[in-house]
Amino acid sequence: MIPYLIIAVASYLLGSIPFGYLLVKIFKGEDVRISGSGNIGATNVARKSPALGVATLLLDAAKGLAAVLAGKVLVSGVHPQLIMTMAAFFAVFGHLFPVWLKFRGGKGVATSLGAFILLTPKSIFCMVALFLILAYAFRYVSLASVAVAAAFPLLAWAFKEYADSRQLVLIALVSALVIWKHRQNIRRISAGKESKLGKKSESNLTTTSAPDPNDKSVKMGVTRQ
Repeated sequence: MIPYLIIAVASYLLGSIPFGYLLVKIFKGEDVRISGSGNIGATNVARKSPALGVATLLLDAAKGLAAVLAGKVLVSGVHPQLIMTMAAFFAVFGHLFPVWLKFRGGKGVATSLGAFILLTPKSIFCMVALFLILAYAFRYVSLASVAVAAAFPLLAWAFKEYADSRQLVLIALVSALVIWKHRQNIRRISAGKESKLGKKSESNLTTTSAPDPNDKSVKMGVTRQ
């Protein structure tokens, strides 16, 4: 029982490392939680810096993978797959509810990806493909994230990437938590207020091609010509 508790706590603390918050704080001197969606995940960090967004994505995935590998190495039980799945669950839980940020964390997509890549590789591959298709087709990162989260338990079951039903329960719980963390996004999508990929650049283009007719500088330029 003690080894399982150690793995759970260690995985939670590892998952709780708020890489998005730390990177923006270190390189931009800002709190990423007071801008954009207020989230510490890669999508919101990318609004500050695309490079930091990519770094956040990779580091959040890496901490999920690290927790699973640690669980595999530290506890050699009769149910290694279950132990690793438990480590994956607590790593994602730590990212969603980090003790360092008063339990206000990210949405768990990248951390789930890293945590389950070794446990359910076929499912993860399908989820990444589905995410890319949906994000490209609908331009909503949140919609694609919710869709792949919902598909995760079904894919794991279809590919039989589990040793017993307890693993499926943990996978389903991860899926439910990720969807729950996207509840505000779901509401904004329903209301037509969710930001789309590329929307900012399109807005900037429109502003450039159609200047404000009330702008004095524009009027002066026209008069001089």
